[in-house]
Amino acid sequence: MFRRHFRMNKPLFLRIVDCLSNEVPYFEQRKNAHGRLGLSALQNCTAAIHILAYGQSGDTYDEYLRLGESTALLCLENFTNGIIQLFGDEYLRRPTLEDLQRLLDVGEVRGFPGMIGSIDCMHWEWKNCPTAWRGQYTCGTLNDINVLDRSPVFDDILQGRAPKVKFKVNGHNYRMAYYLTDEIYPKWSTFIQSIPLPQGPKAELFAERQESVRKDVERAFGVLQSRFAIVKNPAKLWDKEKIGRIMRTCVILHNMVVENERDGYTQYDTSDFEAGESSRSSKVKRRESVNIPNMSGIRNQIRDPQIHDRLKADLVENV
Repeated sequence: MFRRHFRMNKPLFLRIVDCLSNEVPYFEQRKNAHGRLGLSALQNCTAAIHILAYGQSGDTYDEYLRLGESTALLCLENFTNGIIQLFGDEYLRRPTLEDLQRLLDVGEVRGFPGMIGSIDCMHWEWKNCPTAWRGQYTCGTLNDINVLDRSPVFDDILQGRAPKVKFKVNGHNYRMAYYLTDEIYPKWSTFIQSIPLPQGPKAELFAERQESVRKDVERAFGVLQSRFAIVKNPAKLWDKEKIGRIMRTCVILHNMVVENERDGYTQYDTSDFEAGESSRSSKVKRRESVNIPNMSGIRNQIRDPQIHDRLKADLVENV
């Protein structure tokens, strides 16, 4: 019952309340001028999490938690700021060397050596978007291609901060990991799409496997929206930065819940890869920093359609 209402187990919820009450001044329970105790951290966190979980307005909880609408929205704002400040570095970060190696091992078990995940986008409607900005935030204006152009996902690779990945497929060596995507993404060496009209049993099997594995990202969006209804319903806030902080907070809380409950999930057995380096075809190493002239070469390598076609053909043979 508790998990259904709060979207997390009670120990995790109490951990969040304890951290916020100790580290964020807003959540400290203080006395007013009359000497009465004000709202507790438990009330503030309950109001904020219920707004995130159910996507309702701030005045919904005035009788349940004895909070007014303005106070509930203020709780939400301070809650999102506190979660990002206290837990953002741990639960909203780039993968480490160990994380990347584990992702590569799981990708190899699923038949895609060198794969580190799937990539896609989710649209969140902005109900109270200012009239002057409406043309920038309608459906189709921010499609996957436009988001990709603004995304920093490949900045670490271009600037030499990303770990170096090496893997072998069908006898050919590659030096850059890739994501599984749908057909809207460009034919880069870091993106592998399905085959729309597969010809032959190998192509049909590859298309089936690729689409099956790529469902992970679709499921992730579905779980996020079902767990936090505020990102499923149109955003009602007026401030674009506050809306962004709400999304980041939901992702952080989602990752915290996943970590807290991961022992109950079905995981792929990667013990064969963990036993020794010889069984791995994908390996991660720390990359040395690159200078500016090399950045152009790395960018060309990322966007090379010939490498994309060769890798895709090798994966068809490998699957």
